[in-house]
Amino acid sequence: MKYIKNNGVLIVALSLLCSLSSLAQEVIIDSVKAGSVSATMRKKVDGVIATIGDYNILDSDIDKTYLELTSQGNSIKDLSRCQMLGKLMEEKLYAHQAIQDSIVVTDEEVKSKMEEQLTYMIEQLGSIEKVVSYFKKSTEEDFRTDLFEIIKINKLTSSMQKKIVDEVEITPEEVRNFFKKIPEADRPVLGAELEVSQIVVQPKVSDADKQKVIARLKEFKSEVQAGSSFSTKAVLYSQDPGSSSNGGYYKMNKKTPFVKEFKDVAFSLGEGEISEPFETDFGFHIIYVEKIRGQEIELRHILLVPSITDQALKDAKERILQIKKKIEDKAISFADAARAESDEKETKANGGVLINPKTQDTHFELTKMDPAFYSQVSNLKEGEISVPLIDADQSGKKKYKIVMVTNRINEHPADYAKDYLKIKDLALKEKQINAIAKWSEEKIKETYIKINGEYRDCAFTNNWLKK
Repeated sequence: MKYIKNNGVLIVALSLLCSLSSLAQEVIIDSVKAGSVSATMRKKVDGVIATIGDYNILDSDIDKTYLELTSQGNSIKDLSRCQMLGKLMEEKLYAHQAIQDSIVVTDEEVKSKMEEQLTYMIEQLGSIEKVVSYFKKSTEEDFRTDLFEIIKINKLTSSMQKKIVDEVEITPEEVRNFFKKIPEADRPVLGAELEVSQIVVQPKVSDADKQKVIARLKEFKSEVQAGSSFSTKAVLYSQDPGSSSNGGYYKMNKKTPFVKEFKDVAFSLGEGEISEPFETDFGFHIIYVEKIRGQEIELRHILLVPSITDQALKDAKERILQIKKKIEDKAISFADAARAESDEKETKANGGVLINPKTQDTHFELTKMDPAFYSQVSNLKEGEISVPLIDADQSGKKKYKIVMVTNRINEHPADYAKDYLKIKDLALKEKQINAIAKWSEEKIKETYIKINGEYRDCAFTNNWLKK
């Protein structure tokens, strides 16, 4: 949904299985490839194999990390136990140093994330009892305690990594020197790219269809005020794919990138209040504010999108065909037609030019395009306009569009003048990697680290043994 710019499906069940179990000591059967550690089958009592500051790593953590990687479809064929231990030690070093640097992760922040993940897991497995059983915990309290610690460590780790990277800046002179150091024969080859513009026509929704949706939302509000669950109604009826499975839940502050209409309503409500139905570009909403914590609010919402009639779709297609004909007849340019006729706010003002959300520039690399977008533009010649294309957003709201390739850039070796932004990005990444390596080297020297038993024979990339 575009009222929040970035959404993702929360996937926690498999990845948390490993981490949750690792907080308890247990008897395990080791049957995973051991690398430089003995690979014979054996029954062993799980114990602490390494300590980083305040954090311990268990032998079973390695087995469970292998399980996590394979469950996500990754190959573990060439990953030794020593390499896996090195990875786990790096994570704990970040978390330990975050505490030393007074990076604050509040209990409320962790609890909010925990409840979000619990809601998802309960929806997937059916009940909290099934979740507890799935993760092999004896009680719900034990499960919540372990999950809390995992989320807190993950947040400390990511915050520390972000702090290191965010402090790295790069100057134009450093970019130039980075590029000059690369032998001409070794310069990266950049893939073929396109610059694309589009014009969008939204089918008109009748007043009658709008009123049906408004009446339905008012009915939901009355039922919730009479005792029904807002969260359940969001799961059952909301057409927002980003939050419906989570009971319509969002946490936001005034800087959160929601559309203005949504934020205005959300921040006008008191705790426990439910809004009247209101409209955004995505449909009609009602909002229920659960908690207000200073400048931050926790809310749930329901989105309903009015239905579009076949006649409305037909009219939209006719309108976009007329626009296309005017452009092809040279009566108006594509850019001017976009400014005058397009219904898409994001691209209307700049003549329909699309911005790549991954790079924030106008270039789309063919090999990295969304498959659906690729199929629409890959065969267009420069300056050619597509046939009317029917498109739908995540909520199923349909629209017609025409697209034009305004520039084709063939595969080519990196050129400093033409590809400065990409070269800058490569140079910055190299500097960030070097900064992280230097940071790790320094922190390893000053942090209490102990490695036990056979793992002391590992040939680590980092100097964990301080030799």
